[in-house]
Amino acid sequence: MRVLVTGSSGLIGSEAVRFFDRMGFDVAGVDNNMRADFFGPKGDTRWNRERLESTCPRFRHHEVDIRDRAGVDELLRKGKYELVVHAAAQPSHDLAAQRPFDDFDVNAVGTLNMLEACRRHSPDAVFIHMSTNKVYGDGPNHIRLAELATRWDYDDPRYEHGIAEDFSIDNCLHSLFGASKVAGDVLAQEYGKYFGLKTGIFRGGCLTGPAHSGVELHGFLNYLVLVALAERPYTIFGYKGKQVRDQIHSHDVINAFWNFAQNPRPGEVYNLGGGKGNAASVLECIEMIAGASGKRPQVTYSDTNRIGDHICYYSDLRKLESHFPGWRLTYSLDRIVDEMVEAVQKQNRA
Repeated sequence: MRVLVTGSSGLIGSEAVRFFDRMGFDVAGVDNNMRADFFGPKGDTRWNRERLESTCPRFRHHEVDIRDRAGVDELLRKGKYELVVHAAAQPSHDLAAQRPFDDFDVNAVGTLNMLEACRRHSPDAVFIHMSTNKVYGDGPNHIRLAELATRWDYDDPRYEHGIAEDFSIDNCLHSLFGASKVAGDVLAQEYGKYFGLKTGIFRGGCLTGPAHSGVELHGFLNYLVLVALAERPYTIFGYKGKQVRDQIHSHDVINAFWNFAQNPRPGEVYNLGGGKGNAASVLECIEMIAGASGKRPQVTYSDTNRIGDHICYYSDLRKLESHFPGWRLTYSLDRIVDEMVEAVQKQNRA
């Protein structure tokens, strides 16, 4: 099988490269290291690209910008790919407000470029689109919530299992990032439903793992581990630090993609996160990291939350599990934290 991965030096992209390389597939990666442009030196992903090139013999890197329509079209024309994993994105709420054209051109126009090139040149390919739970905007904040000692949680039995795919994405505050991701999400759905392209849309929760180049504006858990182990300052933005996210390891993300690729449902949408079992607040994550490492960040608190930020969000995984009964989470939150702490400690000793 020939596989194309966009954002191949990022967290999800690099996990996809390793996953499919191990399966013996030829893997082409697309990444122009725009994360370094977005977030500065700490966001630079060249280290990850170099790691892939040295450890994945079937991987080939392509320095292509997904905003370059002609370049994307040429890549798809030559490649004749059977599986496309589209993970490239501008991922930050705050940065989208500062650079709205770049945000929309990457998340919406870049996605359109990929979809149309795939339709023209590889119409039988499976196309995986990495979307986000931010397409729901701040809608989840309007669910009745209960404030517990260290977290917020849903106080409405309809959301006992979390947010399902039929939750509205309309009439709410998204941030410009959320809006651009809505555009890409709906485009990918439409290419499945209108053209019959084998698109699968996965609305990710907090995607994480040791390959993340975490920064303050994106990559919450990885960045928190980095800061905690260095005992550096860390600012909590709003909600008393009790805001909740569901963490999912990048391996479990790619395994969900592979399950879909073997039995695709064109235009189908899935919420993909750690679910209720892997949900934790910022305060709880700090304590988990302290338990694993003996270290914690120097916490300061800001009353100002990020615009469009969720107070509580975890994914209802029942649709995904029912469509693909062979898929299950394999990484608990404890295991995720332990692995990440160990990886950072090794980097510091290197």
